[in-house]
Amino acid sequence: MHVGFEMIDAFAESLGISMNIPLCKALFGEGFVGDAPVLLAKPQTYMNLSGESAGPLAAYYKLPLNRVIVFHDDMELPCGVLRLQEKGGHGCHRGLKSVINHFRGNREFARLRIGIGRPPGQMDPKAFLLQKFNATAQERIDAALPEGVVALRCILFEGLTRTARWFNQEQKYKYIRSETMST
Repeated sequence: MHVGFEMIDAFAESLGISMNIPLCKALFGEGFVGDAPVLLAKPQTYMNLSGESAGPLAAYYKLPLNRVIVFHDDMELPCGVLRLQEKGGHGCHRGLKSVINHFRGNREFARLRIGIGRPPGQMDPKAFLLQKFNATAQERIDAALPEGVVALRCILFEGLTRTARWFNQEQKYKYIRSETMST
């Protein structure tokens, strides 16, 4: 499962961006939302080494890190729940740790966290991360992707702080509704 790639693909498709240019150990694509340029990359390294791609890409394009958004899975969020975060640490996520290291320790970049939930029972988290989603989990992820696309487009017009405030509140209510419906 690689929900970060699924989100990139959904966003790229919504913008008509082809993700087929090999650059800096990534599949890369570029386009526009209105007048705002959008650069998208799917690192082709192991997930734990994503920084080997993200760092050189940011340097190549001279991107200020406050203009970078990293999409990643998050076991601390329920499956299908999304969160925008303006900055932060790696939270034991090895891919994020690699990105931070390749951004020379700078954590001042945004993240779109994509909830995948916790492993069931005593299942090893590594095994959980490497397996395919079951049908219910995939349905939740599929439903979340268009919501993420809307949020990403909104960031370009409303800014990250304003979008995160609105979007995270919506996602919180979505989670509360799903919990009350399942009980």
